[in-house]
Amino acid sequence: MLSLAESAVTAPLIALEATPLAAVADGNSAIVRRLVLPRATARRLFEMGLLPGTRVRVVRRAPLGDPIELRLRNYSLSIRREEAALIEVEPAV
Repeated sequence: MLSLAESAVTAPLIALEATPLAAVADGNSAIVRRLVLPRATARRLFEMGLLPGTRVRVVRRAPLGDPIELRLRNYSLSIRREEAALIEVEPAV
């Protein structure tokens, strides 16, 4: 079980309905709200630019749904479906 310090990283954004990144349809964009991931995994994603407040677009999924290709900060990033399920996003305005 994760400690409170490791359990979530939150962006100081207006509270909107949060959705898991894994549930965002291909071609749609969203804003990262928080990552509810183990510290090591969250850090790795932070280093690759997936920070709270970042706009991401779901480009496509592999044939079996894993991994998911994202477009953010002018590059493509593929992450596992289980990681995407633990990233909370809100609809991009």
